[in-house]
Amino acid sequence: MAAILAKKLGMTQRFLDNGRVERVTVLEAGPCPVTGIRTQERDGYEAVQLAFGATKEKHLSKPELGHLKKADAPPMRHLVEFRDEAGELKIGDSVTVEAFEPGQTVKISGISKGKGFQGTIKRHNYASGPKSHGSHNVRAPGSIGASATPSRVFKGIRGPGRMGGKRVTQKGLEVVEVIAADNLLLVRGAVPGHRGSTVEVRTDA
Repeated sequence: MAAILAKKLGMTQRFLDNGRVERVTVLEAGPCPVTGIRTQERDGYEAVQLAFGATKEKHLSKPELGHLKKADAPPMRHLVEFRDEAGELKIGDSVTVEAFEPGQTVKISGISKGKGFQGTIKRHNYASGPKSHGSHNVRAPGSIGASATPSRVFKGIRGPGRMGGKRVTQKGLEVVEVIAADNLLLVRGAVPGHRGSTVEVRTDA
């Protein structure tokens, strides 16, 4: 098992030796210093805490700076815990992209792009109504409940509303290439989040 924090740089394509073109997402992953170890005896669960995203001291509170100083880590913006990923890691160690190999399957979590208030067709993939013969029900959601019984709308009915901006985990992504010199991880397919967002990368067991 391996885990790391990364910054999404964007998408590009790579031409492989067999002539195949791979659409990949480029992630600037780590290096992530280990700033905390959680144990079953002391904390009730096992986890490792990683730091990522260099920042200035003025952007962090004194408790945050003190916590990072104990691990001899520079000022970092993000602190994330990964359950059951501690292994042989100790406070002060650093996790890099070398923990991953081409061909590995990973799952990536991040905050999806916010799309604002959307209707049911875009938000829930509803089918549209007829578009001819004077129809007034082209993109309306249709009936959401009977008038007589139950005379109300049940909770949980899928309707229009705010879309995106939530935590999403994309599973089954494959590592295409690891460029350790530049701390880059190239993953096949799309990754949740906008360019510049921070994502969590774990091996998909």
